[in-house]
Amino acid sequence: MHAEPFTPPPAAPAAATTTPLRATARFMRTHPAHWIALGFGSGLSPVAPGTAGTLWAWLAWLVLSRWLDTAALGMVLAASAVVGWWACTVTARHLNDLDPSNIVWDEVVAFWLVLWLVMPAGFWTQLVAFVLFRVFDAVKRGPVGWADRTFHGFGPRGGFGILADDVVAAFITLLVMAGWRTLFP
Repeated sequence: MHAEPFTPPPAAPAAATTTPLRATARFMRTHPAHWIALGFGSGLSPVAPGTAGTLWAWLAWLVLSRWLDTAALGMVLAASAVVGWWACTVTARHLNDLDPSNIVWDEVVAFWLVLWLVMPAGFWTQLVAFVLFRVFDAVKRGPVGWADRTFHGFGPRGGFGILADDVVAAFITLLVMAGWRTLFP
């Protein structure tokens, strides 16, 4: 049985009139950008895909940090941001959606940034960072909400807009954690 190859829809205008598509395992297998943007399948979680993507990011970071030093992890993070911008742009366009909840590479890159700057840290510190990041990303108040509203769009702006609010949530997480460490050394 031979499945029809996936043909992505044409690029949608800023005000898309087509119905967004649903991300599935079949959709993910049709383009390398989909694999990346959907967090290698973690974004296909039927419940809280952003949290599933952040958990995947945490586990992947712990594995990577066994073999790579801080500088190499920084290079992985930088490359992941650039590749993620492309992957999120392509995948959002193919799904006809400005910021599909199944795209979780934004959570991956942002939480990797948190871990890169917080580590080495014990499990409880990592857990606090995880919870703070998820709360700031999900609630989208203040600067996170501003970034979420300001940078959305299709084309190259799309991938940047998808990543921007999560990076802001990461910085707020880091500020709260730095404040906590200052008050309670």
